[in-house]
Amino acid sequence: MTINTLFATRFYDAALGDDALVAELADACRDLAEQDRAGRNWSKEHGYRGYTSYASLDDLPIRDPRFGDLVKLLDKHVAAFARDCGFELAKKLKLDSLWVNVLKPGGTHSGHIHPHSVVSGTLYILVPPGSGALRLEDPRLPLMMAAPSRPDTFVYVEPGEGRVLLWESWLRHEVMPNAANHDRISISFNYR
Repeated sequence: MTINTLFATRFYDAALGDDALVAELADACRDLAEQDRAGRNWSKEHGYRGYTSYASLDDLPIRDPRFGDLVKLLDKHVAAFARDCGFELAKKLKLDSLWVNVLKPGGTHSGHIHPHSVVSGTLYILVPPGSGALRLEDPRLPLMMAAPSRPDTFVYVEPGEGRVLLWESWLRHEVMPNAANHDRISISFNYR
């Protein structure tokens, strides 16, 4: 008898590789959270506990050179991940969107996917202890019907400052509640 593992789900976890830039991005993210009134209003209207530039700013790499420097590093990480996934690409993947998240204590982000993208990810800037794991869902879950439960239906990944996490955009994920006494700051992005 032969039993093989088929259709593995790839997940990438690496240091960004520039601690000084991570520190600069912490300042940039705080500045945006203070100055981006449209983002603060959107966050409030949509029940996002904290601040996100997701719906308000789509030009961060042009607006601030620190984000431009970040994209150059992310391009390398995403290219390495795409190679490992075995993607057959006519062109290299390109950044489609990038946004800042400042998650207040008690804040969370419910399960979701990133349609119209190939690779999604997050760079963690400030991660106080207890500020919430990234929860990844077994992609077979909606198809299991009468299958018995498994102990690894959900995988919890504890983020770390300066870490880049990447996954294919169809992988359902969510941010667990921030149980820390301080904000958690991250930068999320999509490539297509």
